[in-house]
Amino acid sequence: MNFISLNLVTLLYLVASVCFIQALKGLSSPSTARAGNAFGMTGMAIATVTTVALILKLKAEMATGTMGYGLVILGLVVGGGIGAFAAKKVEMTKMPELVAAMHSLIGLAAVCIAVAVVSEPWVFQITERGVALPFGNRLELFIGTFVGAVTFSGSVIAFGKLSGKYKFRLFQGAPVSFPGQHMFNLAIAIAIVVLGLVFCFSEGAEPAWTPFVIMAILSFILGVLIIIPIGGADMPVVVSMLNSYSGWAAAGIGFSLNNSMLIIAGSLVGSSGAILSYIMCKAMNRSFFNVILGGFGGEAAVTGGAAQEQRPVKSGSADDAAFIMSNAESVIIVPGYGLAVARAQHALKELVEKLTHQGVSVKYAIHPVAGRMPGHMNVLLAEAEVPYDQVFEMEDINGEFGQTDVVLVLGANDVVNPAAKDPKSPIAGMPILEAYKAKSIIVNKRSMASGYAGLDNDLFYQPNTMMVFGDAKKVLESMVKAVG
Repeated sequence: MNFISLNLVTLLYLVASVCFIQALKGLSSPSTARAGNAFGMTGMAIATVTTVALILKLKAEMATGTMGYGLVILGLVVGGGIGAFAAKKVEMTKMPELVAAMHSLIGLAAVCIAVAVVSEPWVFQITERGVALPFGNRLELFIGTFVGAVTFSGSVIAFGKLSGKYKFRLFQGAPVSFPGQHMFNLAIAIAIVVLGLVFCFSEGAEPAWTPFVIMAILSFILGVLIIIPIGGADMPVVVSMLNSYSGWAAAGIGFSLNNSMLIIAGSLVGSSGAILSYIMCKAMNRSFFNVILGGFGGEAAVTGGAAQEQRPVKSGSADDAAFIMSNAESVIIVPGYGLAVARAQHALKELVEKLTHQGVSVKYAIHPVAGRMPGHMNVLLAEAEVPYDQVFEMEDINGEFGQTDVVLVLGANDVVNPAAKDPKSPIAGMPILEAYKAKSIIVNKRSMASGYAGLDNDLFYQPNTMMVFGDAKKVLESMVKAVG
């Protein structure tokens, strides 16, 4: 392993970092997303191979036996195999759960690395054997462990809430709260800081395991407590927030290991996740600081849980909807989670192609938090190879709804709810796609059930709205046949 030097490692890590930066730049636009993914995969491959070579080099120099080689290979095979299998089998509607699961693993990895460094810092060439860790390294390990533990347990709870498969109370979509919750969280946070400082200021070559372990356990508990009071309506923000946390955890451990790759990659993930969280909060009219502190979203869910007034709605068939759209000059389509559940994006593209062939102008309107994670609808449409020039973000298309003949809403609810314009509504001030301004509105849903926010939608009861009930894929396929 003498072929790899520390200078070469630094150079390869720099190349990988540049690839990661180019990946983020590419992923900022649908037209360059494929190139961004390619850069990201290339950067990760370079970083992984370089790290493995460095580990093998250090083990050879320390002559610690052959067991470590087997563990490295085992980790690559098992981890890579699980990742490849999960990526291949995951459904589009299950992508948020996969993202949450990956975040949890990053957090747990940060905690495990911190434990290893605290136990034997000389192995990582931080100190000589028998020499105590410097204060700066202890502080970095404390912060990395804290953020990593919060990320792990919080992501596990987010995974359970997103999947909706588990009956365990903490994994259910409804917020879980109790009296004095915020004060209890604050007390735990203070205890974590105190224990962390005790660990940082401890003297002697032997690490202060007691405060470190208790601090780590309390951090795991705090991660659970800051996610359980968050309702399903706010899960897109939670996903991006945990993404940010995982990045900062990796960056913190990177400082401890003096690993430039971890520092750069973690900082990129942490900062981009924080920016995305801010964008999501703005799109949902939430306070960014309330998201960071946890415990938001409960008010809307509680208010929306009340009995809803039964009001008459106008319903029609897929044939009726197809006739209306065929005779329109302009149509705007608003995709939502119902479209993803039904896997109807390909049928939708076929419908749009037929309408366009008949001279109808068709555009897609995307809300930042439509679906169950940021960018969910963009990815869904990209999978069906919908032309990028037909897809418009909310701020770019909202001004066109008033002049549009027909709006077709597919499985969306809260993002088109006019209640956001009511100052007394729990979602007051939330930016929405202003579909209610169109001349005619067609809404496809399985039922009149409320969305994540648990609120009735006045859009469904407007005199110019026609409800088409049924599975989105079957309804769209019927529309395609009716258009001819």
